[in-house]
Amino acid sequence: MLNSDYWDKRYQSKEIQWDLGEPSFPLAKYISQLENPFLKILIPGCGNGYEGELLWESGFDHVFLMDYAPSAKENFLSRVPDFPEDQFIIGDFFEHQGQYDLILEQTFFCALDPKLRPDYGKKMSELLVPGGKLVGLLFNDPLNDDRPPFGGNPLEYLAYFQPNFSDVSIKPCVNSIQPRHGREVFIKMVK
Repeated sequence: MLNSDYWDKRYQSKEIQWDLGEPSFPLAKYISQLENPFLKILIPGCGNGYEGELLWESGFDHVFLMDYAPSAKENFLSRVPDFPEDQFIIGDFFEHQGQYDLILEQTFFCALDPKLRPDYGKKMSELLVPGGKLVGLLFNDPLNDDRPPFGGNPLEYLAYFQPNFSDVSIKPCVNSIQPRHGREVFIKMVK
């Protein structure tokens, strides 16, 4: 069910309640402290790509966005026409090949079928260079068990990340947007 057609239809019908219309504040804050403009960065399941837009406009030329939905790419490129089209990849994350210094997580994990979560941790590690980081937000909330967004908790998440990362940090997010206040954790994993 959670295939490319499913997600593309959600964008076409504007059933994208997760879309903030701007970069997530905790990620924008994290991005603001990045100093190396040569970092190779991936944002999987990027949707309309507001964090990618912020990075691009901040001088990060090696930003790669990825989503299942062609409509997400169309929406992004209509807003950011100078972004290289080949750096917005339409495809299956689990089939993607590449090496990145940083991967940003924003509402991708919660959109995946929970059966894929162990594979997510492994794939993230495979895509990162040694010393590379996975940084982002995960829900600390049960949410749904029959449709996205799927929730979870830090103890569950440790099982997916500890086998694949040498340094695992999962902390309550202190600067979430109001509707998600107290319901998110900020993650930072180092390969």
